[in-house]
Amino acid sequence: MKTKEQPAELKELLHQTSIFKWIQESADALGLETYVIGGFVRDFLLDRERETKDIDIVCIGSGITLAKHVAKSYGKAHGVFVKVSIFKRFGTAMITLQDEKTNQKVEVEFVGARKESYDFDSRKPTVEEGTLEDDQKRRDFTINALAVSLNAETYGKFLDPFDGFRDLSKKLIRTPLAPEQTFSDDPLRMMRAVRFASQLGFDIDADTFDALSTQKERIKIISQERITTELNKIILSNPPSYGFKLLFQCGLLEIIFSEMTDLYGVEYIDGKGHKDNFYHTLQVLDNVAQVSDDLWLRWAAILHDIAKPATKRFHKKAGWTFHGHEDKGARMTPYIFKKLRLPLDAKMRFVQKLVRLHLRPIALVKKTITDSAIRRLLFEAGDDTDSLMKLCRADITSKDHNRVQRYLQNFDRVEKRMAEVEEKDELRNFQPVIDGETIMQTFNLKPSAQVGKIKLAIREAILEGEIRNEYEEAFAFMLKEGEKLGLKKV
Repeated sequence: MKTKEQPAELKELLHQTSIFKWIQESADALGLETYVIGGFVRDFLLDRERETKDIDIVCIGSGITLAKHVAKSYGKAHGVFVKVSIFKRFGTAMITLQDEKTNQKVEVEFVGARKESYDFDSRKPTVEEGTLEDDQKRRDFTINALAVSLNAETYGKFLDPFDGFRDLSKKLIRTPLAPEQTFSDDPLRMMRAVRFASQLGFDIDADTFDALSTQKERIKIISQERITTELNKIILSNPPSYGFKLLFQCGLLEIIFSEMTDLYGVEYIDGKGHKDNFYHTLQVLDNVAQVSDDLWLRWAAILHDIAKPATKRFHKKAGWTFHGHEDKGARMTPYIFKKLRLPLDAKMRFVQKLVRLHLRPIALVKKTITDSAIRRLLFEAGDDTDSLMKLCRADITSKDHNRVQRYLQNFDRVEKRMAEVEEKDELRNFQPVIDGETIMQTFNLKPSAQVGKIKLAIREAILEGEIRNEYEEAFAFMLKEGEKLGLKKV
């Protein structure tokens, strides 16, 4: 925090960007009370380092008129055209300006102060003109309702009617009005409450958290895309487990991502229990977050054991097993991505690959590691080998520190051997030098099962180390495989 006492003014904040000068001049020219509000003010008071990419401006009057005036005066002074994007239904407008201090492009959204009312079955409000306090009341949380005046006469005046500054000091997420009404009006705010708590490392006020539980069913009226956007922001926070624990405790996680809550709990038979795979998954996720900001690697951590509930079996001698959970988890991945409206492209295939392969390096942690096994792993993992190894290291979550260190040292040995085999055989994403076209021309074949059998035999021979991936050796091997199928070179 900048200061322990609530400031009377925040002129210091207004020196952060040259854009406020242009807004002030337009606001005074139009006679509009105008304020910067929300995240820009919050992050300044938290002394939170972030690139200023967006600023929210509220005025008493027409935000669209103010946006047009700023765009025109800024554009005239700089000899550029500034496009004004207008959203009439909500009385908002957006422009993008270049900050002369940082040379950064900043999106500035303008809105006239308003009050809102909601229908029960929709999060789209009925909007009326209102006062600044009306506008602050409609904000999701007190820490996002902080405002600073931009007009010359009151330049830098700090307005905080809901003690948001106090909540910043106490690291608390709290709604300006009754939380039940706030969340019922716009249920997406429940996801945002958890997201801000996770991003900022804040607690959620007790009454506000209780409302998350009582209003959780309301989340069902929100589109999956909006829910997933907030979920991804939680996943990208550090540590991400905090947000997931909040979602789990209030009951939202079961509604939005039941496959994950299915991991929760420990079952005992004959005194034998398995680990709680929900908390194990969160630990793996946190471990990955310590070494990577990649959203999709973090999703791989979330889904790596997702099929354990479906594959759980108890055997009197072996105890609990989860045989095949990696393969079933890989098959579940496209379904989960589709359900959550996540992209069904290369990102999904990356996650699917890591889920399917996440046990393979662990199986190589032996005193004797064959080159063949390493070749196969390098071939299947390809360019994602490094990401796979990060996931595998993160998957070691034993409470026994010495055991964890032993496993990690074994992984060091595996990675060293992988590097040696990779350097020798160049197998990452390799393609056999003999392709289907060569096989068809050699034996005068059309595309057929025979061509596929020969291709597979060549690939397997290379991976097993029987032949090198060089043309002469592979061609001779191809001729022998053709003879087995009764084929002759033409």
